[in-house]
Amino acid sequence: MKRLTMSIAAERLRLAKPFRISGYVFEAFQVVVVTLDDGLHRGRGEGGGVYYLGDDVPHMLDTLEAARDAIEAGPTREQLRAILPPGGARNAVDCALWELEAARAGVPVWKLAGQDVPRALRTTFTLGAEEPAAMAETARSHAQARAIKIKLTGELDLDLARVGAIRAARPDVWLGVDGNQGFVPGQLDALIAGLQAHDVALLEQPLARGQEASLAGLKSPIPIAGDESILSLEDVPGAVGRFDVVNIKLDKCGGLTEALMMAQEARRLGLGVMVGNMGGSSLAMGPSFVLGQVCDIVDLDGPIFLANDRDPGVQYVDGEVWAGPEVWGAPVGVTA
Repeated sequence: MKRLTMSIAAERLRLAKPFRISGYVFEAFQVVVVTLDDGLHRGRGEGGGVYYLGDDVPHMLDTLEAARDAIEAGPTREQLRAILPPGGARNAVDCALWELEAARAGVPVWKLAGQDVPRALRTTFTLGAEEPAAMAETARSHAQARAIKIKLTGELDLDLARVGAIRAARPDVWLGVDGNQGFVPGQLDALIAGLQAHDVALLEQPLARGQEASLAGLKSPIPIAGDESILSLEDVPGAVGRFDVVNIKLDKCGGLTEALMMAQEARRLGLGVMVGNMGGSSLAMGPSFVLGQVCDIVDLDGPIFLANDRDPGVQYVDGEVWAGPEVWGAPVGVTA
């Protein structure tokens, strides 16, 4: 490939209000934006890293600078998987390579990925952990939402009160919950029974990474999704018998290239596929939207939490997300 110039920018994307999950409160998304330029064409990618692995902006910047020569030599996306480990830095570069390739070929990324014309996708709208009444009010305010995901904290009685209040406020929506590793094995039976009573359709990552064996053989009427337990392609086979759904995030696995491989492998193993996000702007949602075209569950609401998003940005209409090539993935003059 032609030699490239890599530009790197660290950005702080301020949230409209603090967002709480189990063990963390976020006030901004910290990201890096990589631009690759060959003199005629360019490609962009945004990486947010993985906060619970220490994959933050300083780490991503160090990783990118250490690999600058290899990246600017113009690797293929497959070669990049050997240059950089999974994580936010590789995600940013991989997505930039996809868009650069699209520019060179004169076609949008979805065509490069062998997909049909993209469609708008029903997305979950996530509620941060607050008091039940406040969460119920937020659920009501998301009038367009047709799917809601609730962040839980591991406080069983309070969490079930949260779910009950939201279900009462929005009896019409698909409802999922995310434990974010906040529960312990002894809570599972009561948690699942309580969630089933409120018609919850998905339980995501109830236990900490490393406790997956406690899920083996569990007969749950609610599908269980693995998130923190399934970071990259090598983790997917271990999900069998423990999880029903694999939550793929580009920041975890290191980009759209590996994410598509994970989706294919999960399907082969009989697992459901979900696309999630670590937060970020519309620039980060664009590649994830491409992955979402082959997923069962879509959670691409990151930009709605921002005080200010990029322009052009993703669109949310009637509970669906649209992040077409005009946001990311199309060369100049190519729109669909």
